[in-house]
Amino acid sequence: MASDDIAQLADALSKTHVGDGELSFKGLGLKLDDSESAAELLRKIEQYPGLRALRLEGNTVGVEAAKAIAKALESKDQLQRCYWSDMFTGRLRSEIPTALMCLSGALMSAGARLTELDLSDNAFGPDGVKGIEQLLKSPSCHTLRELRLNNCGMGIGGGKILAEALIECHKKSTAVGSTLRLKVLVAGRNRLENDGASALAKAFQLMGSLEEIHMPQNGINYAGVMALASAIRHNPELRVLNFNDNTFTKRGTLAMAQALRHLRNIQVINFGDCLVRSEGAIALAAVLTEGLPVLKELNLSFGEITAGAALVVAQAVLDKPHMEKVNLNGNCLGEDGCDVLREVLDNVDKGDMLASLSEDEGEPDDEEDEDSDAGDSDGSDECYETGECEEIVKENGMNGGESPEKSQSQAEILSFLSHPSAEKLSHMKMNLQQEVNVSEPNKAAELFLKIGSLHSQDAQANAAVFEVIDGVLKKVLFASALQSHCFLTTLLVLMGVLKGEGKVKKVPLVPGQLLCLEHAVQQEYFTQDHASVLHTLLSRNGDALKSCSSARDRLSSALEKKSHKYH
Repeated sequence: MASDDIAQLADALSKTHVGDGELSFKGLGLKLDDSESAAELLRKIEQYPGLRALRLEGNTVGVEAAKAIAKALESKDQLQRCYWSDMFTGRLRSEIPTALMCLSGALMSAGARLTELDLSDNAFGPDGVKGIEQLLKSPSCHTLRELRLNNCGMGIGGGKILAEALIECHKKSTAVGSTLRLKVLVAGRNRLENDGASALAKAFQLMGSLEEIHMPQNGINYAGVMALASAIRHNPELRVLNFNDNTFTKRGTLAMAQALRHLRNIQVINFGDCLVRSEGAIALAAVLTEGLPVLKELNLSFGEITAGAALVVAQAVLDKPHMEKVNLNGNCLGEDGCDVLREVLDNVDKGDMLASLSEDEGEPDDEEDEDSDAGDSDGSDECYETGECEEIVKENGMNGGESPEKSQSQAEILSFLSHPSAEKLSHMKMNLQQEVNVSEPNKAAELFLKIGSLHSQDAQANAAVFEVIDGVLKKVLFASALQSHCFLTTLLVLMGVLKGEGKVKKVPLVPGQLLCLEHAVQQEYFTQDHASVLHTLLSRNGDALKSCSSARDRLSSALEKKSHKYH
């Protein structure tokens, strides 16, 4: 090694931090190619008694140097924390797995019991995960509490290897009475996609000990999100969820909302840039109203959320005593929507809670909405084809019996949904009420509109309509806040008040449907919270109901009265 290089290395090593059992070479920019170039570093490691933490981040370590460092670590049985991020800059990708295997082998030979392992910002790909696979399965990781593998390019294959290693570690550790209790997993920017995320979800569910999950920017869409949602509900101590910049859409967001109902310790939710959209945002607001008691931060930025849905979210966070920040930037609020949102929070002295709205995308383009619905309607009064009605019956669990009586009931329901009439309604009131499934509130919304279309000037016929409406809504609105909010949002999507996801065939509105809603709002089962949500959303897009302006105004009046009744 040239004398200048030795002098430079000596100067860098003079800045080494030592203390509290930690030896740090962090950020020294050392280029360690072999044992000679690493000689001073090796000496410090060897001469450090009771080494508990080793920081090597911000340097570059070659295979030969890694072997030398590994040899020095073989006697360090008290080592617990390895901060080894960004330590292979400029190295061939093929070198990294070998270097990791050497270092892993040393930790296992020493009998170290790790609590933290950070290998972030090392672009080692799936082969790099193989380099630490045996370490993760070994007793050295039975005590692991924090695992950080951010920006490692693991890919789907690496995600699967990691998941299997964690599962095996959990099984082996449990067998010897020292169950793995991993608390923090960081695996952002790894191109895990659905398969990698789903594999990790199995490990998460098995461990059940996670407190923080950070998996942003992984190309995960609703299928992977649903798998993760199923897993996180089995981790009751979760405090931080960061899935920023994946693609939830409606299905993924609803699954995540359902999972959040089971978690009481969540403090930070980051679903920014996840396309939660309006329906998803309202579902999350519903969970806020009945749970998440210690939530501090909520990020729903860049999610294509409209102003009405954003206001519902804002109203839901107002009652959270620990809430510090809500981020709704980059959505589709429009200038007026932004002003109203700020006003809502300013009026209760919580304006500081709201993050900047400087990147708002503006209100959705009405022409774009019309284009997305093109070809969805032939202008007739019938909105659902027979096949769609059969699907409604099927998904509501209405086809679950084999008896002739049950088959006859199914046929009657199908006939009503295809061609609703007051006469049919009067003969099957109980069947319709009993067959509503609260786990499918969207189907109840479709049924409500069918029944509401039968409202007329005939008092006796209306009594039958209201009776069935009350039966249906009692069942749906007495369910969880999440299910009742899903019902209300689906209803508004079908009515054209709220923009839904994908192509939605809007129902041709008649005043009777709104008058049935007006009737429902005045009943005890329709709570002040339900009225507040509906009133907020209608007030932002009441023009969608202009064809029934008189009935719309009556409904709005009833909603305003109910939503402010207890204020």
